[in-house]
Amino acid sequence: MPTYNKLVRDKIPEIIEKSGKKFRTSILNKAEFEMELKSKLKEELTEYLEAKTSQDAIEELADMLEVMKSLAEIHNASLNDIEKVRKQKEENRGGFQEQIFLIDVEDE
Repeated sequence: MPTYNKLVRDKIPEIIEKSGKKFRTSILNKAEFEMELKSKLKEELTEYLEAKTSQDAIEELADMLEVMKSLAEIHNASLNDIEKVRKQKEENRGGFQEQIFLIDVEDE
């Protein structure tokens, strides 16, 4: 029996059950949940970085967004709240549309 010890989406136990396999789960407390969400975000980022096609990349970005939604909720915020902060940062510091790569800055 493979051991996973990782956070999974809510319907995964139902999907496993329908396949006729046995499994064990537990419900995390808030601190454990936050820690596992951070771990899941790293996992999804790695999968995004390793994506071979645009479609695979989009799938992984969607997974990251789902994790970010849950992380926002941990911090009593929503994706809309995060978007407001993103827009404010874009207004103040810009976005990445111009693809600028900073090489160095002269010290005085």
